[in-house]
Amino acid sequence: MPEVLADMQRAQVSRALCICTTLEEFEAVHQLAVQHDSIWATVGVHPDNEGVREPTLADLLDRARLPKVVGIGETGLDYYRLGERSVADMSWQRDRYRVHIEAARRTGLPLVIHTRSASDDTLSILRESGGLGSAGDSQGLPPATGVFHCFTESMAVARAALDMGFYVSFSGILTFRNAADLREVAAYVPLDRLLIETDSPYLAPVPHRGKTNSPAYVPHVAAQVAQTRGISVEEVARVTSQNVNDLFKRVCESPMLKASMPEEVS
Repeated sequence: MPEVLADMQRAQVSRALCICTTLEEFEAVHQLAVQHDSIWATVGVHPDNEGVREPTLADLLDRARLPKVVGIGETGLDYYRLGERSVADMSWQRDRYRVHIEAARRTGLPLVIHTRSASDDTLSILRESGGLGSAGDSQGLPPATGVFHCFTESMAVARAALDMGFYVSFSGILTFRNAADLREVAAYVPLDRLLIETDSPYLAPVPHRGKTNSPAYVPHVAAQVAQTRGISVEEVARVTSQNVNDLFKRVCESPMLKASMPEEVS
């Protein structure tokens, strides 16, 4: 961890969001956030994880109240590894996803959404359960907010996410040679709804592809966004940092970040 933090500092990456993917690992994830000023955390159970503790609404709500927890997730749907199963067999994923959406609405924290080979269901459940398209619902809960992270879907899915008020986040995949269609999406997403990330330790961007990823590599994603959109890297850094402030509002609770973050890469 000291090496990761030092690499981040050298790359002028001043903060990282540590994603929780099981309840069993939450304590370790949260401790990283508590121990380091530059790290924040989420709480959730990834759709790919089977045979782990299934989250209840109370599980998520209790942990979401803890200091430096700024989001709900990673959640969503993933039908990529169905094997001999059918989509109907994945009802447990859809039920889990709905629990996360409910937790996000009750806490006001943003969702971190993962979707792979399941975009239709991911979007339809979000519309049905997320209170979207209105100021709230009969329970007085606000609509869900959040980000479609490590985005690899089509332009149509990006438009649907944007129409629901969500952000779209791009990872090192954007730098891959075969990602021309994804770069078109990155050029389309409005700057005030665009985020950048690494999804460490996976998907290291060019020129580090195939190696262990690091938060320090996020400037390579920023550089690709800048090239794709014909703007400066500094503008990408400024806008995406402000977008993090706007979406993950608890990040702004640190006085240091209030003063410094709009100028730096997230």
